[in-house]
Amino acid sequence: LRAVAATALPCTTTPHVVPYGADARQFGVLRVPAGPGPHPVAVIIHGGCWLNTFTLDLMDAASAALTAAGLATWNIEYRRLGDPGGGYPQTFTDVGRAIDTVRDLAHQCPLDLGKVLTVGHSAGGHLGVWAAARSRLPLGHPLRGTDPLPLTAVVALAGVLDLAESVTHTACGPRAAQLLGGSPAQVPARYAVTSPSALVPLGIRQLLIHGTADTLVPLAVSQQYQQQARAAGDHAVQLLTIPQGDHFTLITPSSPQ
Repeated sequence: LRAVAATALPCTTTPHVVPYGADARQFGVLRVPAGPGPHPVAVIIHGGCWLNTFTLDLMDAASAALTAAGLATWNIEYRRLGDPGGGYPQTFTDVGRAIDTVRDLAHQCPLDLGKVLTVGHSAGGHLGVWAAARSRLPLGHPLRGTDPLPLTAVVALAGVLDLAESVTHTACGPRAAQLLGGSPAQVPARYAVTSPSALVPLGIRQLLIHGTADTLVPLAVSQQYQQQARAAGDHAVQLLTIPQGDHFTLITPSSPQ
C-alpha cells in the first residue's frame, strides 16, 4: 500500500500506527519483536459485534504479549456498523485489505510472509476465520481481492463462526443481519460467502479457544463449528477450552485461567 511505503517504519516493539487506506478507520498498529527476524506475523482482529462502539484497543494487551513472545503483531481497525461505509461489503474488504498490507509492511520490516496467521476475538474471530477462505471465492468476487495473502493458520477466540445462528445463539443478536443487510432468507448469497460455517473446508490449521463460562458467545458455537469443519474435511481443527473462562478471559494475558 502506498501509504505504508511513503515513510520509513520503526520496526520495534513500540506500537506504531500505520494506515492501509485513506479512510480514518483504515489503519493498524504494528509491533515487531526484537531480533533480526524474519518474524511470524499475527494479524489481530478485535470484536464487538461488528459495532463501532468497540475499537482495536481491546486487543492492545494481547498484541503486546504476543510480540513479547516473538510474533510481529498487526492489530487492525476496520469500518464497522455505525461508521460511514461500515457493513457489507466494506467491513470485509477492509479486513482483507489490511491483511494483504502485510506484504507492504514486509518491504520495510523483517516479517515472514510464509507464516501469517489471524488471531480474532468474538466478531473478530469470525472475520479472521472468514479471511482464510477469501482465496476460495470466485475470481472477481468483490470480497476476494485481487491476490489474497495466504494464511498459514487461524486462531478464533470465542469466535462467532455461524452468522445465521448468531442471531439467536450469541449476544450479538440481530447484528449479523445488520452487517449483511438482511436476514439469511433475504440475502442468502451474502451469508454463503461470509459465514465461516458455510465456507469450510478451509484447508489450514484452525485453533478455536473458548471459555466454558462464556455467556456472550457460548462454547457450543465453537463445538458446533468444529464438528461442521471436520465433517467437511478440515481435520486440523482443534478446540481448546478454558475452564471457567468468560468472554474476555481470552484477551486478558494476566488472567489466571
